[in-house]
Amino acid sequence: MKPIKNLAQYYVDLLVRLGIVRFSILLALALVALAVVVQVGITLVLNGRVDDIDIVRSVFFGLIITPWAVYFLSVVVDQLEESRQRLAKMVSKLKDMRSRDQEMNIKLQQNISKLNLEIEEREKAEDARKEAMKDLENEVYQRERTQLELAERTALLRSFIDASPDLIYYRNAEGVFSGCNKAMEDLTGKKEKELVGLTPWDVYSEEIAEQVVETDHKVMSNNQALTYEQWLEYPDGKKCYYELRKVPFYSKDGRHLGLVGFGRDITERKRHQESLEKASRDKTTFISTISHELRTPLNGIVGLSRMLLESPLDKEQRSHMQTINVSAITLGHIFNDIIDMDKFDRRKLELYPEPLKFDDFIVEIESISALMAEQKGLRFDLERLTELPEGICVDATRLRQVIWNLVSNAMKFTKQGGVVMTVSADVIDGIAHIVIEVEDTGVGIPQTEVDKIFAMYYQVKSKTDNLHAVGTGIGLAVSQQLIHMMDGEITVDSEEGFGSTFTISINVPCADEGQLVVEPVRSPQGLRIFMLEDIELNITVARSLLESLGHTVTVAMTGKEAISVFQPQDYDLALLDIQLPDMTGFDVAQYYRNHYEQLPPLVALTANVVKNKQDYLEQGMDDALSKPLNVKALTEVINDFSSSMEPKSVMIPNEKDEELMNANRDLYERLLDIGMLDSYVDIVGTKPVLDSITMFEDMMPDYMEILQSNMTARDQPGITSEAHKIKGAAGSIGLKRIQSVAQQAQSPDLPAWWENIEDWIEEIENEYRNDIQVLKSWLESKGS
Repeated sequence: MKPIKNLAQYYVDLLVRLGIVRFSILLALALVALAVVVQVGITLVLNGRVDDIDIVRSVFFGLIITPWAVYFLSVVVDQLEESRQRLAKMVSKLKDMRSRDQEMNIKLQQNISKLNLEIEEREKAEDARKEAMKDLENEVYQRERTQLELAERTALLRSFIDASPDLIYYRNAEGVFSGCNKAMEDLTGKKEKELVGLTPWDVYSEEIAEQVVETDHKVMSNNQALTYEQWLEYPDGKKCYYELRKVPFYSKDGRHLGLVGFGRDITERKRHQESLEKASRDKTTFISTISHELRTPLNGIVGLSRMLLESPLDKEQRSHMQTINVSAITLGHIFNDIIDMDKFDRRKLELYPEPLKFDDFIVEIESISALMAEQKGLRFDLERLTELPEGICVDATRLRQVIWNLVSNAMKFTKQGGVVMTVSADVIDGIAHIVIEVEDTGVGIPQTEVDKIFAMYYQVKSKTDNLHAVGTGIGLAVSQQLIHMMDGEITVDSEEGFGSTFTISINVPCADEGQLVVEPVRSPQGLRIFMLEDIELNITVARSLLESLGHTVTVAMTGKEAISVFQPQDYDLALLDIQLPDMTGFDVAQYYRNHYEQLPPLVALTANVVKNKQDYLEQGMDDALSKPLNVKALTEVINDFSSSMEPKSVMIPNEKDEELMNANRDLYERLLDIGMLDSYVDIVGTKPVLDSITMFEDMMPDYMEILQSNMTARDQPGITSEAHKIKGAAGSIGLKRIQSVAQQAQSPDLPAWWENIEDWIEEIENEYRNDIQVLKSWLESKGS
């Protein structure tokens, strides 16, 4: 097959090289020659010889056939050539196409690789997208869950805010309400949607709004939180005391949006504070009363023992009487400590410096201390280390009280040996620096206890004996505070078993000589003295003293008796005890001044130490004396008024005052408006009255609650307003006493209204139920 192919290729190549004409001639010749050869050959085979005709016939036959054969072959070859060429071209194209196909295949492979890579990337992207979608779904879920939780928390927070008893509210920078909680709604009487958009001026009374706006302005202008206290009023008139805190708040970009307010009701705390203050006042009253009750017999003991010591006595009697006198004086100093302790608690203790002969003062301390030491079998020595100033300005009573505390303690804790008091003074530029030391040989104080002995109520405990447990535990504490008030200092140096040394150092002004001059005391004799005193012992002491001075004494033991028997023209001097069983000496003095034009000097007698006489003068007295009566003080008072001690004209009390004084009405008449009730019951019967009483009983707790809140707020208009309501309600059912007390409570122009209002309110609250029972009892009697 390959040779034919090669021959055909050769044939075609020759045709192409010679051209179709030359190739056709050559082919014709070749065919003619072939025909001749074939004819000759065949003829030779068949005939055995070749004739010329055979050759001619062969040539002729060849010539006839050759052109057609050549043409046919030429056409065929030409067609074949063309086909070949086309085929070659096609092959070339195929090669090109194959090449391109290969290139395309390469590119396709590359594209496929890229596509695969892209697909892979897309798959990754799809996975990432799916993951992102999943994350997004999770995020959306979490956000929805967070929003749900936030909504739940917001709702819970709102519930907490609304459940809070404290006020919570918001106001914008213009001072307009933006929101509030339930407690604020209750306070203002407006729902939150009603409150939003309003200002404090629209919500509160003018007085309250003024303070609210003022504090708002401080918070806004200073950009600082503010805490203060203020009374706020509920729609029903009840007032509550609130501790308010206002805090500025801002947006994320720092813009000032307004303020948040919080308010806590501290009315109970306010009431508790007032209760404590009242308890303190009650304690003061109690201490004053106890002091008076204890001082009364004590002053009698001091006065009588002093008088007996001035009379002839044997040695043993004098010793016993000295013991009584010193014991009474000691007890008096303990009372002073107790009273001073209470005054320290109330910051009411004051010092009253006066010119004092210092040497005489020291001698007085020495004599009493020596007497006390003698009774205990101890030694007492006084040493003046330097020359003492003639006079100083000091509160002698308080300084004496301090020194006496130290000396009595020294002797109390000393079994044997003695007590030494040393005094020294250094005067520079008119100021005396005084140092007083009290040294004893007693049991001493353990070092661990030294820093505690000036504490109130503290008592040193001893391991060997119980001497340290004796005493009140307040003397040193009071003494230290008194010395501190004198700008001084008190210190102690002690060793257990070897005694103690207490040192007082004070700086006091020196007194001028003219301030120390004392005129001889001369007293007019034969005065007619009226004395109001309710204690027999005090009467005995005072009468003995006054009669020994040549005066005559008339005694009354009650205020009522003093009013009934006193005739001003019969007396030159009136001594009035302050505390009496039925009234006070001030009440008696006021009665005298209201009913008599001319009076003898009215002098108060008090068991307390008289420091500020102005208090007594303001309440109708001309002077005041402390009990037990002192000859010098009494003589000075008598001398002060001696020029005016002449008989006085009399003014008779009017009948109306006598009727009020002696009135003693029946229980119903005193508590109930019987005239009004009689008329009312006669017209409508008892049933409507009982219904009105029930209504009154239902209303009174609310009235009293609001009244108490106004009282705690010290809101005078609120107090008078509620008292007016109570007065009207009580009057409508005939409760005369409650109506009368409420009338006083609603009248702030009455004298000492603030001093009495608390008692009036307390009387209303304590008595209205009792008066209602009395009223019901009266109605029952009417029904029967």
